[in-house]
Amino acid sequence: MTKKSRKSQYFQRAADAPNLPDTTFRFIYHFVSDFRWWYVIAVILEVIHATCGIMLPYAIGEIIRSVTRSPGASKSIFDAVSQPLMLFTALSVGEVIFGRAAGLLQTILHPIHRQHIVRSLYAYLQHHSHRYLSSTFAGSLAHRIGETSLGVTQTMQMLISEFMPVIIVYAVATMLLYRAYPPLAAFVGVWAVLFVSISFWLATRCRIYSRKAAAARSETTGIIVDAVTNLNSSRLFAQLGFERGYLKEQLRRELKEVRKSNWYSERIRWFQFISAAILKIGTLYYSLSLWSQGTIATADFVVATSLSLLIISEARNLSKRFLEFFEHIGNIANGVFTIVQPHEIIDRESAIAHSITQGQIEFRQVNFSYSLGKKVFDNLSITIQPGQRVGLVGFSGSGKSSFVNLILRLFDPQSGEILIDGVDIQDMTQDALHSQISLIPQDPSLFHRTLMENIRYGRLDATDEEVIEAAGKAYAHDFIAQIKEGYDSLVGERGIKLSGGQRQRIAIARVILKDAPILILDEATSSLDSITEKAIQDTLDSVMNGKTVIVVAHRLSTIADLDRILVFDQGRIVEDGTHPKLLARRGAYYRLWKMQAGGFLPVEAEPGEEKKLIKQGESNSYF
Repeated sequence: MTKKSRKSQYFQRAADAPNLPDTTFRFIYHFVSDFRWWYVIAVILEVIHATCGIMLPYAIGEIIRSVTRSPGASKSIFDAVSQPLMLFTALSVGEVIFGRAAGLLQTILHPIHRQHIVRSLYAYLQHHSHRYLSSTFAGSLAHRIGETSLGVTQTMQMLISEFMPVIIVYAVATMLLYRAYPPLAAFVGVWAVLFVSISFWLATRCRIYSRKAAAARSETTGIIVDAVTNLNSSRLFAQLGFERGYLKEQLRRELKEVRKSNWYSERIRWFQFISAAILKIGTLYYSLSLWSQGTIATADFVVATSLSLLIISEARNLSKRFLEFFEHIGNIANGVFTIVQPHEIIDRESAIAHSITQGQIEFRQVNFSYSLGKKVFDNLSITIQPGQRVGLVGFSGSGKSSFVNLILRLFDPQSGEILIDGVDIQDMTQDALHSQISLIPQDPSLFHRTLMENIRYGRLDATDEEVIEAAGKAYAHDFIAQIKEGYDSLVGERGIKLSGGQRQRIAIARVILKDAPILILDEATSSLDSITEKAIQDTLDSVMNGKTVIVVAHRLSTIADLDRILVFDQGRIVEDGTHPKLLARRGAYYRLWKMQAGGFLPVEAEPGEEKKLIKQGESNSYF
């Protein structure tokens, strides 16, 4: 998305999300203004520090001037230089005190400021849609939050501690040189203005390269995190070499972008070093000529050469400062462009925290597609009665998951309504909706936290006893008790320390503790052995009492006892009824029942099978 299109479109953001600007410099200003007085004090301290430093050559010049005027006796010399010596001492002490005070202030401020930015970016990221999060590396997003927050504090540090002293050095040096000899001040001043202007212009052109290099680094971080997360899969498929090659290719692409940035930076450094050398030679030669002609005094000659060397030193470092500055700006721009995007799904201004009391679910003429092109649902209308237990069956891609995703409001339909207890879910707050729907996915993901914390996630105010009771109902207590740390055991990233069946039981315990009025199960017991599955199925049967239940099934035997079964195919519900009635029709469901192998449906239909399924489903349809 181009910057122009981002500005031209309506920028939609969640009401609870921080109001973050979507352009780089407004983003920086937004966060700096939150700590404005801290930065004002830091600027004042740094100005005094830099002024003390640049005035030292002037004090030395005054000492030399006093020495040349004194009669020559030791006592007379010290009497003559007492005042400039006191000035030199005061400036030296001031440089240390104010410099360290500014450094201490920034040492305290920057970690606090950075954490504030991290919290804000994370809070904004939380409101992004399922589509956004599933399309971006989690590691890359985490890296960009870190680089963006660090970039803001580093940018401010450079502006205050690096650029501001340079400006003060140039300004004060020019004034002191003007005091000695105005043409010399004009020579150095014009050079300084031209040098800074050209250096800045060249550095701005480097920004695009810095931004691309930052994006490439974030992509590399995301790939590494993804590869480490799936390291066991790589090992079991004997693809460790492939993963190294995959990373090597990404590092090659990153190196290409970094080299472009570095080579451009090197060209800028050549310009700046050559320009600094010209000033050094020119100022020294010009000052010597003026001194030999008697136009300036010895003290002024010393001041002029000292200031010139100081300016040259600052100028040679200015190249690195500009390039680092725009690298930080590139990191910020990369993070802002990636994270501060419009939120796809937000609560309406009039959204209510509706309390679900019955659990009736109704799709009313719903049209939905994930992208332009083929529709998933075309005017889909269906009602699930309160307390009804409904199974969803069909081949992969038939619309079962989309049906569930719409109920959970992970996506919004293009038109039509989805109502719960007669209330459009888009008129409900997302928190209210999600707090009253429980989901047990086929592959549950756990936090790298303790087992107690993972189960309690279903209801944060639950007591330890309630957590243990829920674990017992989910047949998880026994295996937890056998672990050395018990409920205080860490489960690893995404629960990797647990088996698939153990993760499933923790997820079921979490849902039991949540006790929501609507329950969705996506093949929730597929990872369990048959004995544990039967025991948990009995538990789920009791948990289902009084709730509206939707079961996505690939093993048809698990839904045979449900109140109702919906048969999906290509986004349409081709059959609706109980297990016995659907078998008696000898239609689409009957064919699926006959096709299943080992209790499971095949992932896809055999060639021509879908058309037969649709045809038979239409002939037996309840519509």
